[in-house]
Amino acid sequence: LSLPLICSFIDYQSFIWSICFLVLQLKSLGFSYDWDREISTTEPTYYKWTQWIFLQLLKRGLAYQAEVPVNWCPALGTVLANEEVIDGVSERGGHPVIRKPMRQWMLRITSYADRLLEDLDELDWPESIKEMQRNWIGRSEGAELEFSAVDKEGHDLGANLLVYTTRPDTIFGATYVVLAPEHSLLSSLISEEQRVHVEEYIELTARKSELERTDLQKEKTGVFSGSYAKNPATGEIVPIWVADYVLGSYGTGAIMAVPAHDSRDHEFALKYKLPIIKVVSPLNGNCDSEEAYADDGIMINSSSSSSGLNIDGMLSKDAALKVTEWVEANGFGKKKVNYKLRDWLFARQRYWGEPFPVIYRDDTNEMLPLQENQLPLTLPELDDFTPTGTGEPPLTKATDWVKTVEPLSGKPARRETSTMPQWAGSCWYYLRFMDPQNASMLVDKAKESYWGPVDIYVGGAEHSVLHLLYARFWHKVLYDIGVVSTKEPFKCLINQGLILGEVEYTAYRDNKGRWVSADSNSSLIDCYQEKVPADKVTKVGDHYVLKDDANIRLNARAYKMSKSRGNVINPDDVVSEYGADSLRLYEMFMGPLRDSKTWSTGGIEGVHRFLGRTWRLVVGTPLPDGSYGVGTTVTDEEPTLDQLRVLHKCIARVTEEIQETRFNTAISAMMEFVNAAYKWDTQPKSVIESFILLLSPFAPHMAEELWFRLGNSRSLAHEQFPEGKSEYLKESKLVLPVQINGKTRGTILVDKECSEDDAFQIAASDEKLSKYLTGKGIRKRIYVPGRILNVIPR
Repeated sequence: LSLPLICSFIDYQSFIWSICFLVLQLKSLGFSYDWDREISTTEPTYYKWTQWIFLQLLKRGLAYQAEVPVNWCPALGTVLANEEVIDGVSERGGHPVIRKPMRQWMLRITSYADRLLEDLDELDWPESIKEMQRNWIGRSEGAELEFSAVDKEGHDLGANLLVYTTRPDTIFGATYVVLAPEHSLLSSLISEEQRVHVEEYIELTARKSELERTDLQKEKTGVFSGSYAKNPATGEIVPIWVADYVLGSYGTGAIMAVPAHDSRDHEFALKYKLPIIKVVSPLNGNCDSEEAYADDGIMINSSSSSSGLNIDGMLSKDAALKVTEWVEANGFGKKKVNYKLRDWLFARQRYWGEPFPVIYRDDTNEMLPLQENQLPLTLPELDDFTPTGTGEPPLTKATDWVKTVEPLSGKPARRETSTMPQWAGSCWYYLRFMDPQNASMLVDKAKESYWGPVDIYVGGAEHSVLHLLYARFWHKVLYDIGVVSTKEPFKCLINQGLILGEVEYTAYRDNKGRWVSADSNSSLIDCYQEKVPADKVTKVGDHYVLKDDANIRLNARAYKMSKSRGNVINPDDVVSEYGADSLRLYEMFMGPLRDSKTWSTGGIEGVHRFLGRTWRLVVGTPLPDGSYGVGTTVTDEEPTLDQLRVLHKCIARVTEEIQETRFNTAISAMMEFVNAAYKWDTQPKSVIESFILLLSPFAPHMAEELWFRLGNSRSLAHEQFPEGKSEYLKESKLVLPVQINGKTRGTILVDKECSEDDAFQIAASDEKLSKYLTGKGIRKRIYVPGRILNVIPR
């Protein structure tokens, strides 16, 4: 379960009630789900296989425990992943988050970094989502270089600082070294006179998230450690600083700072008055700028007689290669590929979560995995599963459950009391839908091969570097061990847009209660806002104004639905008033699936009327008492060519628009069909049946009712979706311009194969054109089939 759900469902009864209520809502809306495939990631029959996957990860060295700095949220009583912390507070609830070291379960997602990166090219996903994953994985090539730590007199301190850089060519411009506040060697490098200052800075940094620390817009801060390092290329002594813009989790947790060619280092150097040495000149030779020059160029000021390294005059890329070869040859470092991606912190201090299938021996503290036949390890029942607030997970309260024995030796042991995060169960649920009742394996291979991969996955962009990345990682592991037959879980991804609340109109009044127009030159800061009901508003041009005073312009904006704004639309209320089909149809008619749309009660009334027109087209007008007869208006006559053309044009458009997820224009095509059908003298049954099949995915309840009224004995769900026939899609008529003496006087509608004589007869009988031809002889006719008819009277 996700954290917001966990916080909502501290009361178990509300948890059960919410699930039942949601199922009833889904059923009332007519979704064609196979409820025999219903799964719950919280059921032991499901999470048995989540635990099984964890054991496979453990067996392959992809799950491990480590003492790591974590994001601890006291209010939620749990550890949060980096992705769940925004600007120093929890993504859900906005609670303060601090950094502190804890022993945690980790998943080695970094072992799959290259494959996760490379296989993005094979996916039919929005490019923005793929780019977000590329940036999150953050592959970079560079070098690790050793700087020996020394005191201010240059005496060796017995420690070598390994720094990572993507620009080894700029080593001659490194004028200081920066360590992350959590660097493992920092405590041994702090001088006594700087110790208090550094420890205060470390404590301050612990309150910041990694995203906050790396924000390019924030002011750079740091503190001098009191120690120095020797630049291996120049032999010069440079100061070692501590700064929070360097992360202990990226690279080596240490950088060589080159302020002339890195904007962060440049800002830091200016603030603390550190040397800035230019070592890269732009290719155009202009190096007079006082800003950091971060691009490639030609190397300058880059040679040393003491080290023997000389890269002056070389291009940056060639120089980087030479420096890397030099440090490798001299034992100062090596070529290195790094990733921004960190291993996945895979433990939560919550009750709701899959128990880890491991135990610890009391005498040795050795961790032992459970045997597969011991799964599932189920959660114990607890009267109180709220967070302890001490960092101890709620499961520590279940002392009888925690105490156990090691099966082989019978010695006392204890269970893991942290649980898996909400992402665990959602990483593979799509596979369980393929084979939900299988008790002997996660998914049958034949069924997985038939159903997988997922053809279309609809989900929000907020999952780009969380669920979607985690699911891809687990899927690749399952592929490697032969559980699945494809490298990727989701072939096509579509990001759906939000449905926003109804437009809210805001007016302004000054301190005397007088209206102030929203486009007024005077400041609105001192005005107070007032919501205006929609019936008091009118639109003038592109703007909304008061009905009573068109000079008072209003601010009009639609907001994301939320309880706090009071703009949530309850689907149950809509279904009660308009019916489920109207709700379904309107949500699809509002706009393209990928776009955000604004809810309008007036809009749903429009599609409700369309469904009413469709019903009357088939059933007929209501009886005097308002009810409808049991019959229909359709006939068994063969459809005309024109009727078939209208139908198949509609079929072709609806089919194409569904495939492109443009449901709104598919509905427009069906509206055009109904408008055309009302003009027919008869409604052929075969045509109307095909149209009802087209309508059925959009308005299944009414379509089903109409289908049976037409005399069919089984559900239309068993019928084949109509296919447009090409012979009826060709336009049979065209508009032909008619000229009299070379001047266009009008147009006529003719068949494509219309002869010259027929075209002339149609023109001569046309009300507008006949006045130019009546009583006059014809000297000449010029006819270009399909293009023009030019008549030259005598």
